[in-house]
Order: sequence, then C-alpha cells, then structure tokens
Amino acid sequence: MSTRCWTDCEGFYRRDFLTLGAAGLFGLSLPDLLRLEARSAAPSPGPKGRRANAVILLWLGGGPSHLDMWDLKPNAPEGIRGQFKPIATKVEGVAISEHLPKMAQVTDQATIVRSLYHTIPSHGPATVFMTTGNKPTPALQYPSLGSLVARLMPAEPAVPPYVSFSDIRGGAAGQAGYLGTAYNPFGVEGAGGGKGGGSLKVRGVSLPAGFTLEELENRNALLEGFDRGFQALDRSADLVEGLDTFHKQALEILRSDKTKKAFDLSQETPALRERYGQTPFGQGTLTARRLVQAGVRFVTISLGGWDTHGKNFDTLSKRLLPQLDQTLSALIQDLSAQGLLEHTLVYCAGEFGRTPKVNKNAGRDHWARSMSVVLAGGGLRRGYVHGTTDAQGMAPTTDPCTPDDLAATIFHCLGIDPHQELRTPTGRPVQLFREGKVVQKLLA
Repeated sequence: MSTRCWTDCEGFYRRDFLTLGAAGLFGLSLPDLLRLEARSAAPSPGPKGRRANAVILLWLGGGPSHLDMWDLKPNAPEGIRGQFKPIATKVEGVAISEHLPKMAQVTDQATIVRSLYHTIPSHGPATVFMTTGNKPTPALQYPSLGSLVARLMPAEPAVPPYVSFSDIRGGAAGQAGYLGTAYNPFGVEGAGGGKGGGSLKVRGVSLPAGFTLEELENRNALLEGFDRGFQALDRSADLVEGLDTFHKQALEILRSDKTKKAFDLSQETPALRERYGQTPFGQGTLTARRLVQAGVRFVTISLGGWDTHGKNFDTLSKRLLPQLDQTLSALIQDLSAQGLLEHTLVYCAGEFGRTPKVNKNAGRDHWARSMSVVLAGGGLRRGYVHGTTDAQGMAPTTDPCTPDDLAATIFHCLGIDPHQELRTPTGRPVQLFREGKVVQKLLA
C-alpha cells in the first residue's frame, strides 16, 4: 500500500487510500461500545418511486480545477485558459480536457454539472457542505450523505449499509453527526492495489488474529450482562437499550460470507482489474462496485491531492487526471455492463473549484463561486451538460445550483423526500436539506 500523502494549504494531510487505525470495532472499550447508538429509532424503508438503490461517491479532496477538467475556456485570455486543450466527446458539442480521453468516450452515459457554486472557499467548511448537503453551523453537526442513507435505507441483513474507503478531512465530514455512532461508516482497512492484489478488510467483517467467532459471541453475552447491570443501576439514564446497532451489524456480517466475498477481487478478471487501474484508488473503486452489487447502499472512496496552488498543470496531467480518467470511466462502463448503472448513482466531486486566474506559481487557488461535478446513473439524464459559466469560468450564467440542490436531487432519486424531518438526540426536528431543491433538469 502506498503511504504517500499530500497536505492541503490548511495543513491537512490526505492520502489516496487510508489505512484505518488498528483499534477498530474489536479494539473498542466497553464505554465506547455503550456510547454507540442502540437507542436510535429503527430506520424506515424508502418510499416508492425510487430510481437508485445505491450511491458511489468518488471524493476529490482539495478542490479540483473545473477549468482544466470539465469546463475549459479555450478562448479566454492566456492567464485564465491554462495549458490544456479541449477534446471532443461522444456528446455532440461537448468538450472536456485532453487529459480525460477515456471519460470523453463515456460522456453519453454521464451528466456534467458546470453551474454548481457556493460561497465557502475554505477546505473544512466547504467539505462539510458538499458531503452533508447542509451549510455548516457550530450549532449542529450534520450527518454525511452516507449516514443519512444508512439511516433511511437499511441494507439487507449481513451487509453494511455504508462503507468508507477513505478519510474525508479527518473523518468528521463522513460521519453520522446528530444521528449518532450507529450510522457511521464501516471503515476499510488495507490496500487493494498492486499486481498481487493486496488485501482489503472492513471493520466488522474480519476478526482480529487469534480471535474466533465463538469468543466474540461470548464477549457479546458479557457485554449484554453489563448492559443489564447498568440499566438496573440507573434506568433513567437512557444509556443503553440493548447491544448497540453497529455491533449487531458487525456480528451479522461476521456470520455471513456475502460482504467478505465482495472484497475478494480475485473473483474479477485480470483484464477488468487493469481497466480500473492497479492503484489503491482503482482497486478500491472496483471493490465499491462489488459492494453495491452485494447490497451496500453507499460507498465513499477518495483520491486526494487536488489543492494545486502550485504546479497545477504538472500535477493534473502527470498524476491526478490519468488516475481519475481511467478509474471513473471504468466504473461507469463496468456498472453499465453489469446492468447496475440504472440503479446506482455515481457522484464525483470535490469541495470547490479553482480560480480562473493562474497564479505566479503556475497554480490555481480556491474558488467556490463556480465548480463542476460529474454524475452518472441512478435515474439521471445521460449525455447531458447542466448549466454554463461565463467566458472566464468565474460564475454560473445559466441553471445555477448549489450543493444542497444536488443532495436533494440525489435523495429524490433514492426515493427519499429531501425535506423530511429527522430528530436530534434532544428531540429537535431537522429537515434533511432545508434549502435544497430537486434539480428537475437532471432527472431522466
């Protein structure tokens, strides 16, 4: 596994693929387990009208440059248009970067949103906005999109609803917020890159070395005994109503082979693995497809290093764009070939775009007033470009939309009312996306 990492301009380190700490589920102390959300209400099934059953989020941490990827301005002045040339795609009249040739061949199966914008040019708060669909506030920690899906669209028994291959700015942006720990992601450990395939393990799916399922179940009984003891001591504490939800899910997964088989990339042909790319990002994305096939509802995987204040064009052309081009195009093609694209929504995004003006270090700086994302499948239009920006890519000129609009649209495709209310542990009602509006033009 690669240990190479990058730091954004705010001093936060990113990795293409995160190895989570060894203190996973079975390293938790009894107080940690007791704090998990056993008291959370049982999630209700999704309503009728669902177009998508699952979401795969490819997170480009750092802020990818829309002007050098999806929204080139070849007629802009030299200090704005950059070094890359546009190339034609399979959609007539639509051009993207010359360094995304494989994506140019699948644009007829995707949607490019060029008119996305917000007003937060700082990594942390912008990441929260994009990954939760809510503007950040110190008064409330909003749950990630994946945690909301885990709460509102429970997976089949023995399958984790929400799996994360990656840490998004320290993990907070990908966590459950006011929903509680029960709806945090199951975190992946290990690496899947390299010719040998590596190994992938998910917390709750692989037992620690020397630890048997029988021993775990004995510990389970011990914990339940402690729970009853605590309840007898203070029934008003509302601390535990039984074994926590997260731990129960882990036990179900351990008793089943379904999720473990999804992580076995040896079941795929060498040719398909090569198509995704023999990198942790590529192999992790292939595993994401297998997890969705097994019934997982939401998978997040990250490719970091997009905070290109310097050497923007070298970094993009030599490292980032070739990886993204290979892996994202392979995912869209593979989902289509497997008959999964119609009901799987792919979402490729970062926290903001980059400045139209190239700086003195051949880089681009933070720019939230215009940005681009790519969507595919899950009931969305195909071969469609939504919105436009002005001649220099500074701001939307037609069909502007915001992160909460996209979140509302994604949840509409999942058959979930984006304005329904959930309640915080203190009983406060909170709409999923208070200001988000479904973007009807994005729907098939």
